[in-house]
Amino acid sequence: MNIRMLTAVLAAALPLASAGQTQQQVKPPIAVYWMSAETAGGMGMQVPPGMGGMLPPGMAGGKRLHLDLGSSQSASAAPRAEHGVPPALALGQSLPLLTPQAGRTPSTRDAEEREFERPKGRMLIYWGCGEKARTGQPVILDFASMNPQDAARAFRSRGVSRPRGPAPGRNRTYGAWPNTEDSRAVPDSGSIRGDHVVSGNYPPEIRFAVGERHDFMAAVALDPVHKTPDGAFAMKWQPVPTATGYFATAIGQGENQTDVVMWSSSEVQEMGQALMDYIPPPEVERLIREKIVMSTQTTECTVPAGIFKGDGSMFNFIAYGDELNLVHPPRPKDPKQAWEQVWAVKLRLKSTAMATLADEEGGGRRARPGTRERNPSAARQRGADVAPAQASESSGTSTGAQQEREAARPPSPVDAVQEGVKTLRGLFRF
Repeated sequence: MNIRMLTAVLAAALPLASAGQTQQQVKPPIAVYWMSAETAGGMGMQVPPGMGGMLPPGMAGGKRLHLDLGSSQSASAAPRAEHGVPPALALGQSLPLLTPQAGRTPSTRDAEEREFERPKGRMLIYWGCGEKARTGQPVILDFASMNPQDAARAFRSRGVSRPRGPAPGRNRTYGAWPNTEDSRAVPDSGSIRGDHVVSGNYPPEIRFAVGERHDFMAAVALDPVHKTPDGAFAMKWQPVPTATGYFATAIGQGENQTDVVMWSSSEVQEMGQALMDYIPPPEVERLIREKIVMSTQTTECTVPAGIFKGDGSMFNFIAYGDELNLVHPPRPKDPKQAWEQVWAVKLRLKSTAMATLADEEGGGRRARPGTRERNPSAARQRGADVAPAQASESSGTSTGAQQEREAARPPSPVDAVQEGVKTLRGLFRF
């Protein structure tokens, strides 16, 4: 049989084969509900007022819960919805899901972007764990002469397939928590295990249960920062039991004050900022195969020596978690029966932490509140060093000396992150 005859036979057979298969009709859910649960390891440092929204996750520490409800139905009156939570969450019986008012008030971020000026200096991009930076690094981007081609080369990042959650304007009716009516923090002992119910005048009633595997993840436990003899930073952590993969980035200052240095733990060039977020488990598996995300068997990574200057560099770490995906009613087994979904729930999980890339003995990293000092002798020595200064300051006789010490301090990690974030915001507008 020649190629033409074979092609004709296949063309005639395929329609007959597909005709015998019935494609099931699937109708999207009326309501979609997303729960995003983060465990932030924190740093044991205070965040200046107004900077909370600018900093990477994990700076302040604690458990965080964000709830987003979207519905294709309109409310019969003023939109109203609430989430009945289990007692283990310790936030009362329910959380109000507030619908934002129409219109948009300019935010602080909007004002900053309007005031943004093209920065001076450079961005230096490194990647990979190891004592030394690898051949061909860094990729350098000069802000003054940057063009779209240079930006595309420098900001190389892997695409991640993820669905879009409920949001104002994306759904006919929307509600969220925390909000202006209720923005309470989740207690450290809070748990989302148990029965949940979402109700209101625009979504159908949503009832589901959360088990132990999909509770808040364990906090990331970073070991004290260790500087190697060659000047690299050895980062180690304890395994997170329910993690699906790990990833890390760092940002700091280069040789010049106008240089921004970016590093990621990826084995191939990767900016990494887009990966410091919730990522579906199948995508995490793919990124592990592509040597971008670290596997759960990895418990250490060394930030190369010499890429950061000063003690203001920040190490940002994420442990990706599992997902809970529920749809009601379940999919009919009969393909001839339409699957008319009423509601869908997605629960996302992650655990994050931050640290200052500075030798611990030099005061670059402090123990978090409520944790014990790992090196008691070092703690006593630091206490001895600090005590005279505290006594002098309390006497009120060394204000000038105190000001000199303040001026002599290296740039704070908060300043480094703030400047880096501002720079990145401006750059990504091109």
